[in-house]
Amino acid sequence: MTENDFEGLFLAASDPHIWAGHPASDRHERPVFETYFAARLATGQSLVVIDIDTGVILGMSSYYTPPDLPDSIAIGYTFLVRAKWGGETNRELKQLMLEHAFKAYDTVYLHIAPSNIRSQKAAMKIGAVHLYDAELTLSTTPAWCKCYGLTREQWATSQQHA
Repeated sequence: MTENDFEGLFLAASDPHIWAGHPASDRHERPVFETYFAARLATGQSLVVIDIDTGVILGMSSYYTPPDLPDSIAIGYTFLVRAKWGGETNRELKQLMLEHAFKAYDTVYLHIAPSNIRSQKAAMKIGAVHLYDAELTLSTTPAWCKCYGLTREQWATSQQHA
């Protein structure tokens, strides 16, 4: 992800329905998205999802170090345009990111807001298991998260049944 991706990402993120049920339900607003984008850009661990046929930006995702598990990796800060929810783009994004992470880690973590039922269901669909709840500082303020883990073996099993 680079600074040049901002306008395309903001266009993708500007649908308020993407953020419904999300703790940052106002992230479709430009000033809020600018803060989010700057924070993700600063990590150097975010990627942009682009439609290979049209060049249109469809969303983004990030790797990050879980604050409570400093020798581990997590995937999050993900969003896609609604047209790509639950489809091939979503599946391919998860597959690419997880397979890359599993080259160096045995477990990948996901931190999901208690109110974000859609993401919790998606995590379980790929084989992730709810491990615990914790108050973590993933952005600027502490917030409660449902902490999921997905091992290499759980991922492989979920792919056999996909």
